[in-house]
Amino acid sequence: MTTGEVKSFDKPDEVRPFEGKGHADLLHLGGKAVARGTFEPGWRWSANVKPIVKTELCEFSHLGYVVSGRMRVTMKDGTELEMSEGEAAAIPPGHDAEVVGDEPVVFLDFGEIDEYALRK
Repeated sequence: MTTGEVKSFDKPDEVRPFEGKGHADLLHLGGKAVARGTFEPGWRWSANVKPIVKTELCEFSHLGYVVSGRMRVTMKDGTELEMSEGEAAAIPPGHDAEVVGDEPVVFLDFGEIDEYALRK
């Protein structure tokens, strides 16, 4: 890449709907993707993304920032992480996740997001 790029989530390059309760807006920049995930109350990875990707757990790493809401991540070994508005998180592959409470979660993801929630 020899020039910079500026894009807006107001006009995403791609929108990937979940099986109900939210979607991911993607921007493709410099050969990579950045996502803004919107997860509605009641969203759970195992219910709303697992049917799309057909893996037992989420097998992508995430590096991001919580714009709003609260989310709980449960790792394969049972360890739980909870993140909320204003926090950054690094989440390794092998997890489930769910929205906590009645507020939607908005999460900016700079991790391995290129194929997240991509229909197989």
